[in-house]
Amino acid sequence: MNVVIFGPPGAGKGTQAQNIAKKFDLLQLSTGDLLRNEIKNKSEIGKEIDEIISKGDFATDDIVNKLIANIIFDPKKKNKLIFDGYPRSLSQAKNLNVLLKNSNQKIDFIFFLNVKKDTIIKRIERRKILEKRSDDDLNTILKRYDNYMETTRPVLDFYSKNPNFYEIDGSEKIEVISSKIEQIITL
Repeated sequence: MNVVIFGPPGAGKGTQAQNIAKKFDLLQLSTGDLLRNEIKNKSEIGKEIDEIISKGDFATDDIVNKLIANIIFDPKKKNKLIFDGYPRSLSQAKNLNVLLKNSNQKIDFIFFLNVKKDTIIKRIERRKILEKRSDDDLNTILKRYDNYMETTRPVLDFYSKNPNFYEIDGSEKIEVISSKIEQIITL
C-alpha cells in the first residue's frame, strides 16, 4: 500500500504519517526529512537546498524528484510508502504518478489535512519551542504557508477527482485524525 498525505506546513502530516507507518508497517517518506538530511550532511545538493529554504521558498521540483525517485525504485520499499509532504506541486504529482507507474506501483490512499492559517501559527509556535526546529521561524512559516496554498491548489484539484482522495479536518485532535485515517484505510 502507498499513501500520500499532504497539507500546509504544521498541519500534522509527519505525526499522522508516523502513526500510519506504525499501524500498517509502512515506511514514512518525508521530503522535509530528506531535505534536512541533505543539509545536515552538507552535501552539494544540501547546500543548495539550505540556501533555497532559508529564504522561505521550497526546494525545486527537480531536486525533490531526484531524491524521491531513489526511494521509489528501491525494491525493499515497494508498495510500503507514505509520501509525507510530497507532492507539493502539480509537476511533482504528475512525476509521482510516472515514477509509480514505471515501478509497477500506485497510490492507494490520498489524504489532505486541511488546516486554517491561525491554527498553523499556534502549532508552529509550539513546535518551535518543543522541537527546536531551525526552519520554524514565524515569518518564514507564514511565507511557506502562503506559497504552499498557492502551489498546492493545483495538486488539490488534481487529486480531489480521485475516488481514493479524502479531505480531513486537520485542526482536530491528533487521535481523532488518526482514527479517521485508520477507518478509511481499513474499510
